[in-house]
Amino acid sequence: MPKMTFIERDGTSREVEAPVGLSVLEVAHKHGVDIEGACEGSLACSTCHVIVDPDWFGKLKGPSEDEEDMLDLAFGLEKTSRLGCQVVMSEALDGLVVKLPSATRNAGK
Repeated sequence: MPKMTFIERDGTSREVEAPVGLSVLEVAHKHGVDIEGACEGSLACSTCHVIVDPDWFGKLKGPSEDEEDMLDLAFGLEKTSRLGCQVVMSEALDGLVVKLPSATRNAGK
């Protein structure tokens, strides 16, 4: 089974099993990683914003226009930012590394 690593807000590295077909957001929730995902993956918020390690960013399918629109609302946006709900695990992503941003922005709160 593929694995992925979350770099938590405090810098702690946490490697977890990441089943093929689950989104990064779903993997995070499965393992108790602190990613909100307020809209439950419906592309209506940016609370599952993650920063993909530059070594992995080019291996991902590009973001949709809707994802780019939501990313514009994310706090601490970086060149390799993605929404965790839109990155789906595959065997090719075994070893994926993502960092949690220092904060999130949720207009609904």
